[in-house]
Amino acid sequence: MALIGIDLGATKISAAIFNDDGDILQRHYSLLEGRSGEDAGTLVCQVIKSLAEEYDISGAGICVPGIVYSKRGTVWCPNIPGWDDYPLGLRLKESLGDVKIGIESDRTCYILGEKWKGAAKDCDNAIYLAVGSGIGAGILLDGRVIHGADDVVGATGWMALESDYDSDWYQCGCFETFASGNGIGYQASKLYGRQVTSHDVFKRYGEGDEIAVKVIRKAVQMWGKGAANLVSLFNPEIIIFGGGVFSGTARELIPDIYREALKWAQPITIKKTRFCASEVGSDAALLGAAYLAGNL
Repeated sequence: MALIGIDLGATKISAAIFNDDGDILQRHYSLLEGRSGEDAGTLVCQVIKSLAEEYDISGAGICVPGIVYSKRGTVWCPNIPGWDDYPLGLRLKESLGDVKIGIESDRTCYILGEKWKGAAKDCDNAIYLAVGSGIGAGILLDGRVIHGADDVVGATGWMALESDYDSDWYQCGCFETFASGNGIGYQASKLYGRQVTSHDVFKRYGEGDEIAVKVIRKAVQMWGKGAANLVSLFNPEIIIFGGGVFSGTARELIPDIYREALKWAQPITIKKTRFCASEVGSDAALLGAAYLAGNL
């Protein structure tokens, strides 16, 4: 039997067929091409149907870039128009019949992917800190992924890490405004007086540019503080840094982040917590979705 993993993004659907050992047998990509509402849902169904025709499928897991409301089976995906409270689970059931379907948020799938095939393989308590355009965390606690009352656990971008409030933080939170990919670009743009991206900032950081060094050092401080709070709250065995920002130069900063976290975290717990980069990289979401499918 095979498993389908679906990673639904803002512009495309990435899919893969996995065997029970987590090996990828086939990959598939489809562009959303501006689809919204029911059209986007129909495309997801078509992708799964197409793959299910080629393999003996035991289930499919779907990773969505937003919130999965488990109590009512709907999803909120801000980058897909018409998916403010979209009944994705119902549409999949109507279209696919007896195929078992699991749907989870991207940050949940990230930690499940690391649990199955990555850095958290031997852990029951692990956190995946996803740092891309925003910041979120997938949290595995006592062997279970936690969701919270409204399935919004892990919205770590809103961590309050500064003493005085700034209205800049209203849209995405204090942590995210300083230390996400978009936040790093924003902080640097204010200092340069022109628009730059986080990619530009990391490049200039490597060249010793004064502004870039200042912005990245602030991001390291914030990543350290944020991770320290997670360590003190959840007592994980490991914190995994992933997402687009930590697919590049930022990986080299993890020792600095750990040293910063040592200043702020519960002192016994932090010394037993390992910080590392993702071991499965951009496949974390696909792996997590397939792992979800295999455990329905």
